[in-house]
Amino acid sequence: MVQADKLPSWATLQHHHDTVGRSFVLKDEFKRDSSRFEKFSFKFDNTSDKSEILFDFSKNLITEETVKILVQVAREANLEELRDRMFKGEKINSTEDRAVLHVALRNVGNEPIKVDGEDVMPGVNKELQHMKEFSDAIRSGEWKGYTGKPLTTIINIGIGGSDLGPVMVTEALKHYGDRKQTLHFVSNIDGTHIAEALRDSDPETTLFLIASKTFTTAETTTNAHSAKDWFLEKTGGKGDIAKHFVALSTNEAEVTKFGIDAKNMFGFESWVGGRYSVWSAIGLSVAIHIGYENFHQFLSGAYAMDKHFRETPLEKNIPVIGGLLSVWYSDFFGAQTHLVSPFDQYLHRFPAYLQQLSMESNGKSVSRDNQMVKYTTGPVLFGEPATNAQHSFYQLLHQGTKLIPTDFILAAESHNPVDNNKHQKMLASNYFAQAEALMVGKGEEQLKAEKTPDALIKHKTFLGNRPTTSILAQKITPGTLGALIVYYEHLTFTEGALWDINSFDQWGVELGKSLAKKILAELDEPGVPKDHDSSTGGLIAAFKQKAGLTGGSKI
Repeated sequence: MVQADKLPSWATLQHHHDTVGRSFVLKDEFKRDSSRFEKFSFKFDNTSDKSEILFDFSKNLITEETVKILVQVAREANLEELRDRMFKGEKINSTEDRAVLHVALRNVGNEPIKVDGEDVMPGVNKELQHMKEFSDAIRSGEWKGYTGKPLTTIINIGIGGSDLGPVMVTEALKHYGDRKQTLHFVSNIDGTHIAEALRDSDPETTLFLIASKTFTTAETTTNAHSAKDWFLEKTGGKGDIAKHFVALSTNEAEVTKFGIDAKNMFGFESWVGGRYSVWSAIGLSVAIHIGYENFHQFLSGAYAMDKHFRETPLEKNIPVIGGLLSVWYSDFFGAQTHLVSPFDQYLHRFPAYLQQLSMESNGKSVSRDNQMVKYTTGPVLFGEPATNAQHSFYQLLHQGTKLIPTDFILAAESHNPVDNNKHQKMLASNYFAQAEALMVGKGEEQLKAEKTPDALIKHKTFLGNRPTTSILAQKITPGTLGALIVYYEHLTFTEGALWDINSFDQWGVELGKSLAKKILAELDEPGVPKDHDSSTGGLIAAFKQKAGLTGGSKI
């Protein structure tokens, strides 16, 4: 384990940036090299649905030499070794002494994968079969509620990965969903979230999925108990909890104590991280909504990208190149952010999902051997679907002072070819135009030729030379979505390997949670707690006063 800036090739990369990167003009490179697109674009053949995804990296601030040096950095950082150790089930999550095996959850090839000498695949396949049987029963109406009616309202109660993944995937694959179903995803402890989900729900036809590995997550169990109270109240205490509640959990004692039949528990192992859990039982809502066969295609697309990542040389490895570019911009160009902007309404929750994947994984400042790093890690990832985003923050992309590497995603074929495909052609024209505009910009000479008033020339100047990656799929199918998610998973893995950080723990979420638990108890106590700073103490006092709680004082 060696920190990035101590790798021999890191200094080479710095020299390359200083001599080439600083003066690099992207549009001039396209004029100089007519084969640039062919050199820096790659086709991913998705064996899950026989479709292709095109990844065009040519509008990035790179030369062939840049890629060569970046690949050397990856090799010196032992990226390939760390990747292979992950797939072998070794405990690469060193701070928690755990394997990192979300790849096993979508291992449709069923190759043996062992942890502590035991093949995990029989357990994975058993859980998948359980999911298939249950989702089929809900969709067919075979599984009925306590009054004999089919369950057509699905309320998933979770938080973090237990919410973001299922929300994103069910939205992205809505075209494949059962339109007779109504889905709600409740994650916020704000009572509004559960109240709105329950407002128009019918207890006779509602199924609750309680997603918490330990069944002790405070927000999730609080929302679950509120749902249970609502169900019992609406049914006059006659409702059968076992027919309307299932658990995505491993804590049988707490699950059965809640009233859920142990047969309706769907488990997953400790080597499944929350932000990687949509492939597991956490994806039960997905399987119920789109059907298990489509869910299997989703896993298959992910598996195909896993094989590409595992078997393809680094120079042509699509997720590796994406990760190397992120390091290149973060550490040598001072980029602090990364934009993912899908030109597809079905993918409107995709950036939010990627925020957790990226920032919870690589928002770290300590190396794997417990040293503070001296370089930038973990870009701030953000995004919204285009074309809406063009009318909100794209101004900053084009004329702001910040360099923001950007990914644009488009499907060539729409699920909804409205008005003879007019909408899709307009969407595509914007997809192409934004990437080109960010690259070429618009200079003073062109503006003068257009007879732009002198007073407006600087205001209308676009510097260009802004890097973009264009991802072009055939259609957003279950297999395509699976592959896209895994592209970003392994991109994130590549970043972490080069930065020498553990991408698989998340200690940063613990401190606030533990303090919140302490303060929650204090809100039920009289008076104002004395062991907080004056700001926190004053805010607690003001909240108590405004909320009518005991011990509040006027500010």
